[in-house]
Amino acid sequence: MATVGNHLSAYDKATIPNAKNFRFGIVVSEWNPEITNGMFQGAFDAILDCGGIKENIVRWNVPGSFELIYGAKKMTQAYDMLDAVIVIGNVIQGETKHFDYVCEGVAQGIKDLNVQGDIPVIFCVLTDNNRQQSIDRSGGKHGNKGTEAAIAAIKMAQLRVDAKF
Repeated sequence: MATVGNHLSAYDKATIPNAKNFRFGIVVSEWNPEITNGMFQGAFDAILDCGGIKENIVRWNVPGSFELIYGAKKMTQAYDMLDAVIVIGNVIQGETKHFDYVCEGVAQGIKDLNVQGDIPVIFCVLTDNNRQQSIDRSGGKHGNKGTEAAIAAIKMAQLRVDAKF
């Protein structure tokens, strides 16, 4: 979703399923912690705002964004009762191609988890050109991508329940 013209933290609670019966996993990259912790807080707060229960939210940390894939995979295996997992990371463009490889690898890895698994994994990885863009999207002037990811997680958890009938 493009940020221009959108505030990432805006949602209509009347259109969101109640999250009280859902369990969420959140895997957070330790790289750029001021960014990823901001997004975690946005996700955590949105889940609670939509009826979620604090004890039904599990957080694991991993070293960087590339490790989110393994962390999410292991979390879905360790906690088969989860209804959705959110992966939170931040990759900022640098002077080398490393940015491209990490972004592509993480996106494809999370896609693979969604295709192969039964628990939806929500992609919440900022891939910005500079640090200020990341700040703006992790609780700054554009809102919080973590909030947006939490709303997606709640909706996908509900879809998972509905699809079982």
